[in-house]
Amino acid sequence: MRRLIINADDFGLTPGVNRAIVEAHTHGAVTSATLMANGPAFQEAAQLAQAMPHLSVGCHVVLADGSPLLTGSQIPSLVEPRDGSHFRDGLGRFAFRSLAGRLDPSQVESEATAQIRKLQAAGISVSHFDTHKHTHIFPQVLQPLLRVATACGVRALRNPFEPVRFSQLTERTTSWKRWFAVKALHSLADKFRQAVKQAGLITPDGTLGIVATGALDEQLFRSLMEDVPDGTWEFVCHPGYDDAPLESVGTRLRQSRVKELEILTSAATRDLLAHHGIALVSYRDLA
Repeated sequence: MRRLIINADDFGLTPGVNRAIVEAHTHGAVTSATLMANGPAFQEAAQLAQAMPHLSVGCHVVLADGSPLLTGSQIPSLVEPRDGSHFRDGLGRFAFRSLAGRLDPSQVESEATAQIRKLQAAGISVSHFDTHKHTHIFPQVLQPLLRVATACGVRALRNPFEPVRFSQLTERTTSWKRWFAVKALHSLADKFRQAVKQAGLITPDGTLGIVATGALDEQLFRSLMEDVPDGTWEFVCHPGYDDAPLESVGTRLRQSRVKELEILTSAATRDLLAHHGIALVSYRDLA
């Protein structure tokens, strides 16, 4: 049996992203979304989530890029030392500091707790969590986040490891770097599963679409769906509208969000999933 969670990241980033996620859920295949507690459009997203009882809403924990909820003096290992009001930019710098032991786990725990509690205070029943740029792939980040989830009553999280065939990326050179990075990090997969199991939390068998982020089109989406393995998997997506607020937040994903929205709301997508016997479920179903 093949089950698929289609999760939209970046809920709360901009009004255009919020609107796209609503459309992708009500008129498309999105079953879950992860909400950014520090997103500029958080309040609107929280209100929209309340009006969509069938959308499973989790927390998109942000530890790199953007601004924290706590002050810089509370989490100095996570923020830029120059001003203390912004996280360090880029996954590369974050990965280096994590693997070098320069992140304070208690500070990761404090900031993540503040983010999840903000969602819960807004009336959101937080079904799961993931992280911006998949930073919980690193054990030094995963462990404090598992403690936070347990303390906050969150029972499920994204499994950020993706099975990717190199042939899926033919002529998509912008994705090859991501493919090699994902493959290199697969050495952490066993430790991830063991840690989640020991914490008593639930996670899918893996995630699809990470390597395809920013390059997804109908052909690549079809290829990914044709290769969904048995079990329960998550497809990560980023639907949105390419408007002025999106440009102002500085994301590299702009036109690709519009393309993903088209794919997610297409009747052909529903037909494709049905043809391959893939049942859509949500993180609420998983938990």
